[in-house]
Order: sequence, then C-alpha cells, then structure tokens
Amino acid sequence: MAQAVREAGDAMWINMGPQHPMTHGLWNLRVRVDGETVVDAQPEIGYLHRGVEKISEVREFQKVIVLTDRLCYVSSVTWSHAYCIAVEELMGIYGKIPPRAHYLRVISNELQRVASHLMWLAAYAPDLGLLTGLLWSLRERELFLDLLQALSGQRMNQNYPRVGGVRNDMPATFPRDCERVVKHFYKKLEEYESLFERNKTFLMRTQGVGVLSKEDAMAWGVTGPTLRACGVDYDVRKLDPYDAYADLGFQPATEHDGDSYARYLVRIQEMRNSCELVLRALKKIPDGPFRIKPPRRAEGAAFRRTEDSRGEALFYICGDGGDRPYRVKIRSPIFCVMSAVPLIMRGNKLADVISIMGSLDVCVGEMDK
Repeated sequence: MAQAVREAGDAMWINMGPQHPMTHGLWNLRVRVDGETVVDAQPEIGYLHRGVEKISEVREFQKVIVLTDRLCYVSSVTWSHAYCIAVEELMGIYGKIPPRAHYLRVISNELQRVASHLMWLAAYAPDLGLLTGLLWSLRERELFLDLLQALSGQRMNQNYPRVGGVRNDMPATFPRDCERVVKHFYKKLEEYESLFERNKTFLMRTQGVGVLSKEDAMAWGVTGPTLRACGVDYDVRKLDPYDAYADLGFQPATEHDGDSYARYLVRIQEMRNSCELVLRALKKIPDGPFRIKPPRRAEGAAFRRTEDSRGEALFYICGDGGDRPYRVKIRSPIFCVMSAVPLIMRGNKLADVISIMGSLDVCVGEMDK
C-alpha cells in the first residue's frame, strides 16, 4: 500500500513501491503531490542487487553469456548479442565473423524485439483497463516465442549468440514459418490499432500525458522508443550499423509529440519494421558457416553499442591477457531513462503516473544489472 509522508505545506511524498503493480518490477518511485498534481518525483532503484558486472569478471568470456541473457529476460537475445560483439571487438575478430552469422543475429534480434514489445503492450494494456490487450498481445507473442524456440531451443533466456557467431544454424523450415507468422501478425496489428486507438479511455490517459521534449530527452541521455517518440531520428542500427543492418536498410519509426501515446505509436511501428527486417534478412542470407572459434584470451579495451528493445545498450570490456574479462561496464537504456522521470512526471496528475511509467517500458533487471 502506498505510504504518505506529509511535509511542510500541502505537499506530501507518496511511495509507489517497491512492491506495487505500477512498478512492473522491484523498485520504488517516490512522488511528491500537491493535491492531485505531481510536483516532483524520485526514482529509487537498487533493490535487486544483481552484480552482473562483477560476476562477469570471474567467468570465462564465453561463459558470461548466460548472465547477459538474464539482464532483461524479455529481451535476452539483444543483450547477449551486445556483449558478444563487444568481446569480438576486444579480441579483434569482429571483422572475421561469417556473413551468415551476421544475418542470423539480425533475425534473432528482431524476433526478440517484437516479442519484447508485445510483452510491453501486454503489461501496459491492463494498466489502463484494457484486459483484451493483455490477452491478444500474449497470444501473438507466443508465435514469436515459437520461432525463437525453433531457432535456439529455448523460449526464454535463449543463450543463442556466441563470441564468434551464433550457437547453431536455423532449421530448414524456419523461413517458411517466419513468413507465416509475420503475415498473420500484420493482420493482428491492425486489430491492435483498432482496439487501442479507437478507445476513448486509452486516448484520454495517454495523449498529452507525460510529455518529454526532444531537447530534454537528449540532455538526459534518453534513447530508444522514448527518444524517437520525441521526434529524434536516433537508432544505432541506422547511425552506427552492425552485423547485417547496413545491407538491409530501414527507416526508424518516429513521432513528434513526446507523450505516452507517441511512445505507444513508435513501438507499434517498430514491430512492423522488425518483421520487415526479418523477411529481408531471410531473403538475403548467404550460405556458409555460422560461427568461428574465437581465442580464449584477450588484452586491451573495447566497447560496442547496439539498439536494444528499450534503447542504446553498450558494453565496455577490458582484458588483461587472461581468459576472462578484467572489467565489464554495462550501459542500461532504462537506467538512463530513469534519470528523466522527475522531469516527465512534473505537472501531471497522480493517476497519470501509472500510464506514464508503463509507456517507458521499464525492465528492472537491466536497470539494476
């Protein structure tokens, strides 16, 4: 239950957490309200104490992947992929990765992105009273999890990327199955848009709520769909291409209002874009090996950034010549978004806190890393 602490004047602090349905994880949001208006906010994180960065320093390079898989359990592939290409950069083998491995990475990343956005929509819909959205989103998410399972053998924490490529090749029937799922999903996306965008309650609780300007978003290090909803065309897949993205070409989804509704629109369009990227990659994927054997040891420092489902993910890794990282530093996009939460909250109503936080797609696992 939210606890209130009254201060001088009429304003009071309310703790919405750490165990609160709004948080979608274990963290606390202290909100200062004057009547029903939010005048300040303080995110409090660190309840999970995961310590992934330090644990990585006592594991061999290849054995860290099982940890990065769990940074965000609804976007496992994208995080393990970011770690792998950072290690490949450190070892000096990124340019030697087989072309087929690059394409398989793109396919798995984009399937994971769709599954992640569907999980976000499934959680966001009941926050605003749309229980049908929960059921529909999870229904389609299962189809994408089926594809990820066919590719990797797992429905969650896929452990698919490898330093040097990917763990295994795709099944012979995989392209056919992908095309069937995507064709089905395009029709369902139209139903989603009809359900959400014609619902007066959803529009009232998202349009003009939680507005973030592009200047403030860039100043606070916000990335991903939250930044692109402010009108900033910033996507690492386009501006700093990696793997096969430069060969596939696409236009990132952007909106200009910077509110909760714009963030919803961006993610809906991103799911379409991801499906298109998967189909293009399947048509252009070359034959050949899907992995090379990497060296066991590495020395020096390197970093690589990727476009995670929630924004720019970055790994900075140091090696001292041994068979495990000397230092690992992770940039979590949601950790950076949290710094802008007080700015987004001010001036909105207490009832809007839930719709605003849900639109940011908070993943506490990567935030507390």
